[in-house]
Amino acid sequence: MSSISLEKETPSNRSPSQRLLLLLKTRGPQTASDLGQVLGTTGENARQQLTKLAAEDLVETEAVSRGVGRPAQFWRLTSHGHAQFPDTHAEITVSLLRNIRELLGNDTLEQLIAAREDEMRRIYRAEIGKAKSLEQRLAALATLRTREGYMAEYCKADDGDGWLLVENHCPICAAATACQGFCRSELAIFREMLGPACDIERTEHIIQGARRCAYRIRPV
Repeated sequence: MSSISLEKETPSNRSPSQRLLLLLKTRGPQTASDLGQVLGTTGENARQQLTKLAAEDLVETEAVSRGVGRPAQFWRLTSHGHAQFPDTHAEITVSLLRNIRELLGNDTLEQLIAAREDEMRRIYRAEIGKAKSLEQRLAALATLRTREGYMAEYCKADDGDGWLLVENHCPICAAATACQGFCRSELAIFREMLGPACDIERTEHIIQGARRCAYRIRPV
C-alpha cells in the first residue's frame, strides 16, 4: 500500500482502507463498530477491512476492559501504519543534520534552527496577527499547522479550562528526533503567536512515544 497523501486527497476520494487508517491516526484506538458508524457502514464491514489491513501489518488489536463483561477489542495503528503518513524527506534531513553537527558544530545547527524560526514567525504573524481573540488565533494556528502537514485541530478542554491543540502527525518527526531544537523552537513560536494572555503546556509528545503532540492552552 502506498503512503497516504493528505494534501492531494479528500475524505470522499480515499479508499475505505485509507479512511480507516486516517481515522485511527487522528482519533487513536477505535472499535470496529465505532469506525463503521463514522464510515457509514456496519461494524462487520469495517472489521473485514481492518482484518485486511492487519494482514499487511498496518493495524492491530488490543483488548480494553470497560468494567463488567468481556474486554472490548480496539484497533490501532502499528508502526508500519503510522509510516503511511510520511515524514517529509526523513532520511536526507537526518543525514544533513548529522553532517552539519559533525562538520560545522552545534552552534551552526542552532543558527539554522533560529533562521527557520524567523521564517515561521514571519509567515505565522502575517496570518495570525489579524485575529483578535485568543480562540481566533488558536483556530488560525491550527489551520496553518494543518496546511503544513501536522493534521492539527483544537477543541475545548474536557474540564472546561482552556483549549487543547492537537497535532496528529509530525511531518518533521525524524528531524525533530535527531535535533529537539525544532520542537523547542516551535513551542516558542506558539507562545509568541498566541500572546502573553495564555499559558501553553505540551502534554503529549510524539518523539517521546505518544501517538500525537498535544498542547494545553489556558487563559491567564
